Amino acid sequence: MSSNIVPTSKPVKSTGLHIGAAEPGCAKRDPILVADKVSRSFGGLKAVDVDHLEVPRGAITALIGPNGAGKTTLFNLLTGFDKPDTGTWTFEGRSLGGVPAYKVARMGQVRTFQLTKALGLLTVMDNMLLGAKGQDGESLVKSVLPFLWRGQETANEAKALELLTRFKLDTKKNDYAASLSGGQRKLLEMARALMSDPTLVMLDEPMAGVNPALTQSLLDHVLNLKSEGMSVLFVEHDMHMVRHIADWVVVMAEGRVVAEGDPYEVMQNQAVIDAYLGKHHDEDLGEDTENVEAMKELLDDEL
Repeated sequence: MSSNIVPTSKPVKSTGLHIGAAEPGCAKRDPILVADKVSRSFGGLKAVDVDHLEVPRGAITALIGPNGAGKTTLFNLLTGFDKPDTGTWTFEGRSLGGVPAYKVARMGQVRTFQLTKALGLLTVMDNMLLGAKGQDGESLVKSVLPFLWRGQETANEAKALELLTRFKLDTKKNDYAASLSGGQRKLLEMARALMSDPTLVMLDEPMAGVNPALTQSLLDHVLNLKSEGMSVLFVEHDMHMVRHIADWVVVMAEGRVVAEGDPYEVMQNQAVIDAYLGKHHDEDLGEDTENVEAMKELLDDEL
């Protein structure tokens, strides 16, 4: 597949994804998702206050930031799982304001969750079949006439088995989802998302809680999404993973987008360093945290 993205295997000055300087909210050449003035408050806390954000098409975009930056809340707003206080956003040029989550998914924008939503008392195969859209058998009238939907169900089962084989879950197809490990449930959720043939896949911390033995497999699957023509937006705390697979990085802090750019430039951005280490990090780093250590290690690697 042709792409206007420069591979991130080494530092680059420009990915060719954006127009003008890579500043917070910068315009993209071909955005698939555009958000304007999106905000959400909980009590007196403004969890999200995004002035403008564009997600490039055909790229893997990482959404990073310290804990409490508003990343998951923004995901919930953009996918219809929560309602904003203000703002508008479009997917493929179509407004998603007020559109419920299931309709957003039908339009081609699907998401996974940090805490997986696999239905434990259904089999792995049944979980997969739930992801297929436009099923005739769901119609009350057609459901009593199997000849109207049996062929479609057979095709869905074949597609589900193909995806399960690709994600190395085919031997588990008749097992209950509750019997899967945490990493296997992550794989199942990603595979189920692909049943709807999405154009934008949004992954909320896909590596969280995953056994290191499955990490590389998940990374490969994320990269494959792009090679198959899908756009990817994912939340992640593992900076080495972000640098390895992301074409573009968006940084949030205190609900706002504070920086954007290719992974190498972003990791040296002062606003990013301040967001992770604190504005007075040169004076006193305080107690070590996961974010601080990860950022310090990555900065040491870059230097």
